[in-house]
Amino acid sequence: MSAADWLSLAAAPTFAVMALLTAVVGGGAPDMLCSQVTSPFAGMVTMYVLMSAFHSGPWLRLIARRCSG
Repeated sequence: MSAADWLSLAAAPTFAVMALLTAVVGGGAPDMLCSQVTSPFAGMVTMYVLMSAFHSGPWLRLIARRCSG
């Protein structure tokens, strides 16, 4: 694996940790501003979870490669 491949694997876990920390510690002022919106996708935790999901492609490819042999 090249350095770019390893770097692409860093995004999803980083956003997942950020979502967890934001949920536990609290979002702070930017999250308070976003919470005024009535959308179910409002808030920093939701944004980080979605970003983690959108960046999970490299992990899924790695798992698929490992499972296929």
